[in-house]
Amino acid sequence: MSINSKKTCCLRIGPRCTVNCCNISTAERRVISWVSEVRYLGVFVVRSRSFKCAYDNAKRSFSSAVNGILGKVLKFASENVILQLIVSKCMPILLYGLDTCPVNQTDLRSLDFTVDRVFMKLFKTGNIEIVRECQAFFGFKLPSVLLNISSDKFIRLYDASDNVVCTSLRVN
Repeated sequence: MSINSKKTCCLRIGPRCTVNCCNISTAERRVISWVSEVRYLGVFVVRSRSFKCAYDNAKRSFSSAVNGILGKVLKFASENVILQLIVSKCMPILLYGLDTCPVNQTDLRSLDFTVDRVFMKLFKTGNIEIVRECQAFFGFKLPSVLLNISSDKFIRLYDASDNVVCTSLRVN
């Protein structure tokens, strides 16, 4: 099998993640580079002591999509319409891969803050209490809440599964 060395890279995860590694070569004598971050199926995995993902690209893409919507319809559409567009078009960009990656509290707060900034821009305020009231009024769920709902749903489906693998993994 031929390996494209331009599209292939190595990433180290574990207690020795910072240790320099020997170069790895393909059969054609092309060196495969060692990287600190790799994109796999749209999710960015980073070199770390434990499996960890980076969300900066998702936040940047989300903000770009929101700004695209605001640039087109901010003057003409109501807040409700704008928020529906953000929920349907932009939130999937931000949430993509969250259910498969470990997300710690710091990452969740950062994702929530990214959404809070959109509300601050849309409602022209810097007050987080006003932002929370607007989110509650429009029924807008933050990424931390959506991830919690998604995790609960997964656990319920897992518990209800008759799959032999799932039942053998359950802790009684």
